[in-house]
Amino acid sequence: MAAVPAILDRVQDGVWKKVDAKGGLTKKLFDFAYARRISAINGSWFGARGIELLLWNFVVFRKVQAVLGGRIRFLLSGGAPLSGDTQRFINICLGAPICQGYGLTETCAGGTFSEVDDPSVGRVGNPVPCSYIKKWFCWYPQVLPYPLRFWPSGSQELIDWPEGGYLTSNSPMPRGEIVIGGPNVTVGYFKNEAKTKEVYKVDERGMRWFYTGDVGQFHADGCLEIIDRKKDIVKLQHGEYVSLGKVEAVLVASPYVENIMLHADPFHSYCVALVVVAQPALKELASKKGIAFTDFAELCEKEEIVKELQASLLKAAKAARLEKFEIPAKIKLLSDPWTPETGLVTAALKLKREAARKAFSEELSKLYQS
Repeated sequence: MAAVPAILDRVQDGVWKKVDAKGGLTKKLFDFAYARRISAINGSWFGARGIELLLWNFVVFRKVQAVLGGRIRFLLSGGAPLSGDTQRFINICLGAPICQGYGLTETCAGGTFSEVDDPSVGRVGNPVPCSYIKKWFCWYPQVLPYPLRFWPSGSQELIDWPEGGYLTSNSPMPRGEIVIGGPNVTVGYFKNEAKTKEVYKVDERGMRWFYTGDVGQFHADGCLEIIDRKKDIVKLQHGEYVSLGKVEAVLVASPYVENIMLHADPFHSYCVALVVVAQPALKELASKKGIAFTDFAELCEKEEIVKELQASLLKAAKAARLEKFEIPAKIKLLSDPWTPETGLVTAALKLKREAARKAFSEELSKLYQS
């Protein structure tokens, strides 16, 4: 079965809801069996293996497997990042390996693919035979015999991206931009020479390389893990692309917004936003609505104010004809302005996205949890 992560997430959510709804002995049995399988995968001798594994598959997980027909032997996930929790859940409950692939249209899809017997999660595997991944130390064609594919003296790392803090010198795993070469790399963009020259490069040997804009890290066994993206274009869970800068430029038109940072998590289907509010406008709104408050920070926490801000953002978004998935579903109002002294904006008051994301990581996480 081939599926995008959103489908597998639905399967997981559906199973958990049914288990929670039944409760009692059924839930306890499911939780115990699941915990035993997790222990076995993590290397514990007390985990479910052998005959016990067959028992749990028959007594507990057989009902889950029946949701997809009961005959699944292998699953392939692609199109967007698959969360580690979902990957592990599907692997355990369906009793079948689930692999991830990574690639782009510009590389004719195939770039890397995980091994069928790889028990790890969150990784997209080794380069496929037709692909080369640009290394920091040297080039090693992936068509070599497997034992020689990842030469121990050669680093599997990528291209430095100092602006984002991703370097081949990072520890414990070197990081950088993923650059793919090989016969599967397309010749460029149709009637777009400027864009072609920007992301396609040909080396002295005639090898054509595509600079993906994705940031990854290679594990010691040569498996690639995608960890970030250079540009501010983010692919949501259902495959939609969101241009963070474009949306921010639209939403800042709201009279109550002084600054805004849109945040999109690839493992979710919606965006959230941090909104630095314009104090005079918000205080005036509170006065009109008759909302009492002791300090401005308290005002930003009031539910009625948050709803008014969301309505204002929605109005600005509709005026600019933004798509539904581009509009932040949840927002967090911030009372303190972002200045160059805070390190969140440049001297020209341009947003430092990475700095803001790190500074408000807890708030962003709560927006997706609530």
